[in-house]
Amino acid sequence: MTGELLWVFAILLGAYFVRGLTGFGSGLIAVPLMAMGKPLQFVVPLVMTLDFVASFILGGINSKQTNWAEIRRLLPFGLIGAMAGLYALTQFPSALVLASLGLFTVFFGARNALGIKPEGRISALWALPTGLVGSGAGALFGTSAPPYIIYLTHRLEDKTEVRATFSWLFVLDGGFRLALFVAAGLLLRQETLWAIALGLIPMLLGLYLGNRVHLNISKEALIRVVGVFLVGTGMSLIFKVIA
Repeated sequence: MTGELLWVFAILLGAYFVRGLTGFGSGLIAVPLMAMGKPLQFVVPLVMTLDFVASFILGGINSKQTNWAEIRRLLPFGLIGAMAGLYALTQFPSALVLASLGLFTVFFGARNALGIKPEGRISALWALPTGLVGSGAGALFGTSAPPYIIYLTHRLEDKTEVRATFSWLFVLDGGFRLALFVAAGLLLRQETLWAIALGLIPMLLGLYLGNRVHLNISKEALIRVVGVFLVGTGMSLIFKVIA
């Protein structure tokens, strides 16, 4: 039991260290790793609650840079996507959801590893599929960052603005998802509540270190390293389902 707790502590610490450095990525790192030993119905509410707190903290730090117009575009479609994602999480076979999470992780990990960067400004009409997919993935996989970050980096030039906008978007969109999880009973289990309380420690420590520590490699290089790691994690999940 102690070894399992230390493993979860290490996962959350590393995931939120990356979140503190880059402004996103905690869910995409933590959920696939924890899903190898725990059911998604436990992992997703845990990580999503911690992400909600982290987004509130980071959003407050950079609140003046938030682009509220983009949030107003994304939020309505995100609410619809959240309901669809929760339905899939509670009704679809666990093997199918895990395999989908593996593919999701591999895709966005490969994108980071290859250093694919947004070029050009896209139409605001992309807010519709982004909101549906982003919040749907958030409710189903516990991570909405990749679709939202891709959209925002194609719409906003300033990285601080992207980070602040995503953080406040998650506070609103993630808050709605948490309310759905409470209604579904997924956030009322004693095991989940204890895990959230304990998980606040590595989450806060990781955010603090990520914001304070200066690495010898650039953030772009770190994102590529994390991308390679995510590809391996996603493939491991897929092999687990197949085996």
